[in-house]
Amino acid sequence: MPSFSNKSRTLPVSRRALLKTAGAGAALGLVGTLPSRLFAQEPLKVAAVYTVPTEQQWVSRIHLAANAAKERGDIEYVYSENTANNDYERVMREYCEAGHKLILGEVFGVEDAARDVARDYPDVAFLMGSSFKEDPSVPNFAPFDNYIQDASYLTGLIAGAMSQTKNFGMVGGYPIPEVNRLMHAFMAGVREVAADAKFQVAFIGSWFDPPKAKETAFAQIDAGADVMYAERFGVSDAAQERGILAIGNVIDTQADYPETVVASAIWHFEPTLDKAIEQVKAGSFTAADYGVYSFMKEGGCSLAPLGTFEGKVPAEVKALVAEKEAAIKDGSFTVEINDEEPKSS
Repeated sequence: MPSFSNKSRTLPVSRRALLKTAGAGAALGLVGTLPSRLFAQEPLKVAAVYTVPTEQQWVSRIHLAANAAKERGDIEYVYSENTANNDYERVMREYCEAGHKLILGEVFGVEDAARDVARDYPDVAFLMGSSFKEDPSVPNFAPFDNYIQDASYLTGLIAGAMSQTKNFGMVGGYPIPEVNRLMHAFMAGVREVAADAKFQVAFIGSWFDPPKAKETAFAQIDAGADVMYAERFGVSDAAQERGILAIGNVIDTQADYPETVVASAIWHFEPTLDKAIEQVKAGSFTAADYGVYSFMKEGGCSLAPLGTFEGKVPAEVKALVAEKEAAIKDGSFTVEINDEEPKSS
C-alpha cells in the first residue's frame, strides 16, 4: 500500500463556480459497463478519498456505511481524509494502482481531474459525491448526492410547531444545491405549520468551521431566532448556550444536546453503497445517478427519533409528521427539490 500525504484545505465558495462541464470532448470511446468480472468470492477492495475529517457530518455517513460493509465481510476498506484538492488526483491514482476496485469520495472541487482518473482506469468503479450528473463517456463514474429533502421537510413541520417567535435561524456551509435543497425543504415544512414564519439565512464559507458557525448562530439568535437549523457543526452549541432549540442535519446529535436538538434529518448512505458494491461484484457497474438512493422511499434518509422531545412535540404535529412520512414513502406526496439559493425573509 502506498503512503498517502493528506493536507487540510480551504473549499471554494461555490463548488459549481470552479467546475467546468465534466468530460466534454474527452471521451475515449468507452461504452457499456465495466468488464463482467466477478468479485463475489472475496471482499471487494474499496478506498475512499475525503477532503475533510471523517467526523464531518456528510463524510461521516459514507465512512459509517463503508465500515458496516467491511464488518459484514463484503469489502476491504481504506481511506484518506483531509486530502487537499490539489492532491486529490494523486491519491486517487495511487489507490487505483494499489488494486482497489471501487473508489469513493466527494469531488465537488475536482470534477474534471476525478473524471480524468476514471477514464484512465476503466476497470475501476468510481462512486463520487458530485454536483454534476452521469456522463456516458465515463461509464465507470457514477455520481451521488444526499437528497434527504424528505426528512428535512419533516423536521420543518416539527420546528414550526415548537417555535414561539416564528423566527428561524439557518446556518449553512455554502449555498450549493446539496445544501440549498435541504434548507428549502425545511422551510416548506415550517411554513405548512407556521405560515407567517421568518427566516434568517447565512452561509459561513466553510464545510468545517464550528467556531464561525457558532458565531453566526449567535447573531441570528440575537436577532430573534428561537429555533436554529444546524446545517453545520457549531450551531447547536450556540443554541444550547442560549437555551433555544435546534434542528439537526445528516446525523443525530441529540445525545450531545439532549435539551436542544429536537429533531434531525438523517442520511443513510448504506443503500447507495450497497447498490454499488452489488453491481461492481456482478460486473454491471455503470454510469448512473446514485442520488435516488438517498430518497426516503429507498431507505436513504429518515427522521431521527424524537427521544427527549417525544413528550414535548404536540400530538397533532406528530400525527401530521406520520401522515406525511407515509405519503412520501408510498409516493402520494413529493417534497419539492429546489436547488436555488435560499434567502432570508
